Amino acid sequence: MDAMSQQLLLAFVVFAIVTLFTPGPNNIMLLSSGLTFGVRRTLPHVAGVTIGFAVMVAAAGLGFGVIFITYPVLQTVLKYAGAAYLIYLALAIALSGVPKPGDADRRKPMTFLGAAAFQWVNVKGWVMIIGTITAYAAMAAYPWNILTQAGIFLFFGFLSSLSWALFGRWLQPLVKSPRTVRAINWLMAALLLASLYPVLVEG
Repeated sequence: MDAMSQQLLLAFVVFAIVTLFTPGPNNIMLLSSGLTFGVRRTLPHVAGVTIGFAVMVAAAGLGFGVIFITYPVLQTVLKYAGAAYLIYLALAIALSGVPKPGDADRRKPMTFLGAAAFQWVNVKGWVMIIGTITAYAAMAAYPWNILTQAGIFLFFGFLSSLSWALFGRWLQPLVKSPRTVRAINWLMAALLLASLYPVLVEG
């Protein structure tokens, strides 16, 4: 690996850490799930986000992303489908509270498949993926550059997702009353809706 490739790899690692660990739809939902259900029950959600996003990176880099460039209307459909799903998830978070024994069958955390599927309607994720695949393509020869990016996202994505779920679990002892839990969930829902603003206002 030459000096340029090493610099690009390091730059991409920094980029991945910053984008994965900062607040966004996935991290906000993981925080809320960790707070409401605990880490153990949130692990399928963690795995779905981590693996789902890494698979998206690989799929886009290996040619799937060309479909969205060839057919721009799909980007519009994806934008509003993703927005509608995020609104639904925000409402679900806002209306959730402290789980009670009788709620076990009625209220459940997001499943692995649900979290993985959400990555495919996350417009912000697609925009980030398509941009970074092009910007950091020279870090290695194709297809190793794409597989390297997917591997880096997989590794740091897991650390990020688990950290946000643990943060939610850490908040549990500090949140004693159901009223406080509801207030935090409403805040998380508001932040989730706020994350839609840049997506919906862009041309």
